[in-house]
Amino acid sequence: MATETAVRVPIIDFSVEPLKPGTPEWNTVRTQVRQALEEFGCFEAQFDQIPIDIRKALFDALHELFDFPLQSKLQNISKNPYHGYLGQYPTLPLYESMGIDEANILEKVECFTSILWPKGNPTFCKTIQSYSDQLSELDQIIRRMILESLGVEKYLEEHMESTYYHLRMMNYKSPQTTETKLGLKAHTDKNIVTILYQNQVDGLEIQTKDGEWISVKPSSLDSFVVMIGDVLCAWANGRLHAPNHRVMMTGNEARYSTGLFSIPNAGCIVTAPEELVDEDHPLLFKPFDYAEFLYYYQSQSAQKAPSDLRSYCGV
Repeated sequence: MATETAVRVPIIDFSVEPLKPGTPEWNTVRTQVRQALEEFGCFEAQFDQIPIDIRKALFDALHELFDFPLQSKLQNISKNPYHGYLGQYPTLPLYESMGIDEANILEKVECFTSILWPKGNPTFCKTIQSYSDQLSELDQIIRRMILESLGVEKYLEEHMESTYYHLRMMNYKSPQTTETKLGLKAHTDKNIVTILYQNQVDGLEIQTKDGEWISVKPSSLDSFVVMIGDVLCAWANGRLHAPNHRVMMTGNEARYSTGLFSIPNAGCIVTAPEELVDEDHPLLFKPFDYAEFLYYYQSQSAQKAPSDLRSYCGV
C-alpha cells in the first residue's frame, strides 16, 4: 500500500507560451524534466493541447471497446510480445488491455477497428488517431528536451526516426470492495517514453529510489503521467531513472487508462552514445536488440531478477 506522505512526483507545465526550443521558457521546462527524470523517473505533465471533446470521446471509445465479448477482444493479436490483447491472468483478475501499433496513423487504427467492427467505426478511428497524434507531440517535445539536456541533441533526428508509437488501452475492473487489490504488478516499462492518461479513478503508484510507494493522482483533466522505460535508461547510460510502478485498486468504479509508448523500430540496436560514457560514467549496459529484450522479459529468468534490464545486458 502506498503511503500518504507529502512526497509526490513533480508537476511540469507544458502549456506555457512560447514553448519553443531556444526560448527561456523552453530551457526552464527542460531543466525541470531532466531533474524529475533523474530523481523520480517520471512526472505529471500539464498539457492542454488535446481538446476536451477528444479526451471525453476517448473514454467513451474505451467503454465501447471493452464491452465486447472476450472472444472478440482475443482477436487483437500481434507478433510482438505485449502488443496484442492481454488479460485473463489468475493473479491479475481485474486487468485487461488491448493495443494498436502506430495508432497515430489513421489506416492503422482502421485496420484494428475492422477486426471488431466489420462495417467500420469512423468515430472510434477518428478519436483514437487524433488523440494519439496530438499526444505524440508531447512525447517529441519531451524527448528533444532529454537529448538537449544530455548534450547529445545531434542524435535527435536519428533518435526520432528510429521509433514508432504503440497505444495501449487498459481496463481495470472494479474490485467491489474497500480492500485494496492488485490491478497490475510492479514493473518497469521496457520502451523509451510512456505517457499515461486516466479517467477519474486513481490507482497508479510509483516506487521512489528509497523504496517507498507513493500514489500518483493527476491534479487536473489536462494532466498526463510521463515516465521513462528501460530502453531510455540504457540509452542514457543510467543517467535517467526508469521507475518501478504498479496499479492498486479499491472501490466500486472501473478504471480506464491509456498509455502511449514510444518504441524502437524492429532491428534497432539500443546503445549509449559515446558522449555519455566516460571515466565518471562507465558503460552500464551492453548494446541490445529491443525485440530480443522483450522476449527475454517473458522468461522465468527475467521474472526472478531484481532488474531484468541489468540481468539481460548489464556490464
